[in-house]
Amino acid sequence: MTLWTPTDDGYADLTSHDTFERGAPHNTFARLRREDPLHWTEYKDGQDFWSVTRQADIAEMNKNTAVFSSARGIRMEDQSYEEYLARRTFQETDPPEHTQTRMLLMRAFSRTVMAQYEEEIRALCCDILDAALEKGSFDATKEIARQLPMRMLGRVLGLPEADLPWLVEKGDALIANTDPDFTTHVLDRMETDEFRMMPFNSPAGAELYAYAKDLMAAKEAAGDTEGVLNLIRQPAKDGSVISETEFRNFFCLLVAAGNDTTRYSIAAGIQALCHQPELLGQMREGGDVWETAPDEIIRWATPALYFRRTALTDYQMHGKTIRAGDKVLYWFSSANRDETVFDDPFRVNLHRTPNRHMSFGQGGPHVCLGMWLARLEVRVLFQELAKRLKSIEPAGPHKFLRSNFVGGIKQLPVTVTLA
Repeated sequence: MTLWTPTDDGYADLTSHDTFERGAPHNTFARLRREDPLHWTEYKDGQDFWSVTRQADIAEMNKNTAVFSSARGIRMEDQSYEEYLARRTFQETDPPEHTQTRMLLMRAFSRTVMAQYEEEIRALCCDILDAALEKGSFDATKEIARQLPMRMLGRVLGLPEADLPWLVEKGDALIANTDPDFTTHVLDRMETDEFRMMPFNSPAGAELYAYAKDLMAAKEAAGDTEGVLNLIRQPAKDGSVISETEFRNFFCLLVAAGNDTTRYSIAAGIQALCHQPELLGQMREGGDVWETAPDEIIRWATPALYFRRTALTDYQMHGKTIRAGDKVLYWFSSANRDETVFDDPFRVNLHRTPNRHMSFGQGGPHVCLGMWLARLEVRVLFQELAKRLKSIEPAGPHKFLRSNFVGGIKQLPVTVTLA
């Protein structure tokens, strides 16, 4: 059996969400890496942009915030400056502003702090797996991958357990706002200007904002001053405090990114187990494999397909000139299959080292704040899954999210035989 392989003709439209319903167009990315690694991409719905597809180029440019700014938006879609100010999170800022906010949060998401959650994560994983596996055949994305991240994020943020299913639903509507399976306001299929000041141009942003406002009022009334949501509201070194709009957007970011990215990494890892049976045996053997397996699963998944930057000055690369004001997209999904960096990139190698994947945006100031939590959740989930399985096989075709921003398997039917 072989893992999923791309079927695009090498000339896919990277701006179309429909393209990615069949999975990332890796034949197109491979051609661009070979022939045109800095590719001028036409975009009928907005400003054309540069597509960067080689791992080395992205790693180098990602460090260069003096030239490539996050403070004009991080998605392909264009927005006015007014919309940018209304929607932005600290992801859409540059140093030193970005650094100030990040310093407030780093201690809450550090490797040391996250390690303290391992026992709690393991207990959650056991509950989730025991409930799912007894069914024999089921949708692994829904029954396993969708369950863990939000339940764990709820613990980290101090959210009521009863609210988590609703938060998952709203997080899906936000970050998967181009997939009709997740939202009634599909970004590119209907008029959404009514919500243009909301996070992700989605009505779910307004609902999450109201929730966050009520939550913090309740915490203040109860004298609860602990946790991540209180940290973000503490004064920075210069005495400035986060505005209501910034807090709303930060909460929406946590709900969406903290849920979806780990979910789709877990789903991709389960997909790999279905098609490379030897991986299950390697996981059962344990040992050093757990030092490298989480990053390889996350490389294979690449939940964030790209991030956008905007050039502040002219920049020369590959004999071309990126002009000040140009949009530039770093295609992490291409970088993570770069055959000059990764041997046999379309095969999952749990012992891969070094593993210079870009799934966390490594090398720059915007490296993923939740990367230690994501690695821990992936490791513990697959440790517990491997213990329980004799085999796992596909029970039908899997389906990808309709999005050129978030890459993920939204439906993954499997059949399991227990150990």
